[in-house]
Amino acid sequence: MNSYKEHYSVLNKEVIDFLTENAPDEAVYADMTFGAGGHCFAFKKAKPNSRVYAVDQDSEAFRNGLELINSQGYTDSIELFNINFQNFPQIAQEKDLLFDGIVMDLGVSSHHFDSFERGFSFRESAPLDMRMDISNNELTAKKIVNDYSSEELERIFFEYGEEKFSKTIVKNILESRERKEIETTKELEDIIFHSYPKKMRHGKTHPATKAFQALRIEVNKELEVLEKTLQKLFGLLKDGGRLAVISFHSLEDRIVKHEFKKIYQNNREFVKILTKRPLQPGDMEISENKRSRSAKLRVIEKNHGGFGDQKKYKKYKKET
Repeated sequence: MNSYKEHYSVLNKEVIDFLTENAPDEAVYADMTFGAGGHCFAFKKAKPNSRVYAVDQDSEAFRNGLELINSQGYTDSIELFNINFQNFPQIAQEKDLLFDGIVMDLGVSSHHFDSFERGFSFRESAPLDMRMDISNNELTAKKIVNDYSSEELERIFFEYGEEKFSKTIVKNILESRERKEIETTKELEDIIFHSYPKKMRHGKTHPATKAFQALRIEVNKELEVLEKTLQKLFGLLKDGGRLAVISFHSLEDRIVKHEFKKIYQNNREFVKILTKRPLQPGDMEISENKRSRSAKLRVIEKNHGGFGDQKKYKKYKKET
C-alpha cells in the first residue's frame, strides 16, 4: 500500500494544465494507468466537479486503487476498471462516454520495480515473470528466455531493448539453458552481465537494463497495444478534448509521434498537435525522481471550432 501512496506521477503539472485549460467545471476525464491515482486525484483537485474513469490491468493496483479512491472520498466520481487500456474504448462506447481529456502514462510504476517478486527488477533474485496482468496473461519472461528461438530472442533484445550485444547475450542464454532452465532474475542478470565486454560492465547503466526492458515489452505486448489503441482513444474525445501521452523510451515515443502525425494528416481540419516537440521534466523534477529523466509528453487536440466544412466534420465524427 505504501509504495503506491508514494508513487510520483511524472509531468503531473504539465498534464493537468493541458487537460484542464479549456475544460468545463464538470469535465469528464480518463486515466489509462491508475497506478497510485496521481493524475486522477489531480484532475479532481483542479476540477472538483469532474468525473474520472480510470483503468489498471494490474489486479494488485486495482485493489489498492479502490481503497485509495474510497479513502479520498471519491467513490461517486472516480470509476476504476481492472482491464488493459486497449479494452477501454469498448467500455466507453457501451457507456456512451466522450472525454474532455485522456491521459496515458506508459511508465512502469516504482511499485512494480520495488516488488521484487514480480520479476521486473534484477536487484533481488525473483522468478522471471514481468507480467502486468497476472490473471489474463500466461506469457512470462521465463517462458520467453527458455523457449524462444535464438532469432526471436535476438529480435526482441535488438528491437525492444536497442541492445547492441544482443547476439552475444542470446548465445550465452542458449548455452546456459541447455545446462538448466533459467528461472530467476539474478540468473539472467548474471548471464547478461558477463556477455558485456569487461570494460563496459560497470557503467552508469547496468548491462541487464536494456534486455530486461525488452523482455517486459514482449511479455506485456506494450508496443502493439499502444499502436492499436491511440487512434481509438482520440476518437473518444469531445470537441476541444485533448489526449496526453507520457512515454519513457524512444520506441514508445516514436509510436506516439507517428500515430499523432497520422491522425493529423488524416483529419487536418479537426486536429491540432499541441506539442511540436515533446515536453520533458525539468531539473528539479529529475532531482526529485530520477526515473522521470527519460519521460516525454506529447499532446493532441480534437477541435472543429472555427472550421467551415461542417458536412465533412459530421462525416468525420461518424467515422471516429
